[in-house]
Formats: sequence, structure tokens, C-alpha cells
Amino acid sequence: MQLQADLLGVPVQRPAVTETTALGAAYLAGLAVGYWSGLEEITTQWRADAEFTPAMTAERRDVLYAGWQRAVERARGWVQ
Repeated sequence: MQLQADLLGVPVQRPAVTETTALGAAYLAGLAVGYWSGLEEITTQWRADAEFTPAMTAERRDVLYAGWQRAVERARGWVQ
């Protein structure tokens, strides 16, 4: 998560419940059967476990991004 925050240049929050796909399905099922009154009630259930703030310099981020772009460009011609 720290790498994501560094590369995006914005804070990134990690939810307390990391199985968000399963949790989303459970929330939708709860909505369907009337367990939850609406999306507003569901949003009150969300909790952050940690927040990661950008710590990488812009120069380092640019170097890493340029390397990633080179790797993507090389991979494009991998299979003909």
C-alpha cells in the first residue's frame, strides 16, 4: 500500500476488512433481503485499518514510472 501511495502521490487507506469482494457481496445480499436500510447505512460500517501517505520524492517516482513504461513497451511485442 505504501508503494501505491508513493506512486500515485496521494494518501491510500487500507480497510479494516481486506476481503472487500466478499464483503461487498454480503452487503448487496443484505440490501436485497432488507437487512440494510440503504447504502447510507452500509457506508457507516466502513473502517480504516491504516493510512499510507506518499513518502517518495517526485524524482524517484518519475524514475520508477519511466522504468515501468519501458517494461510495458517491451512486453507489447512479446507474442506475435
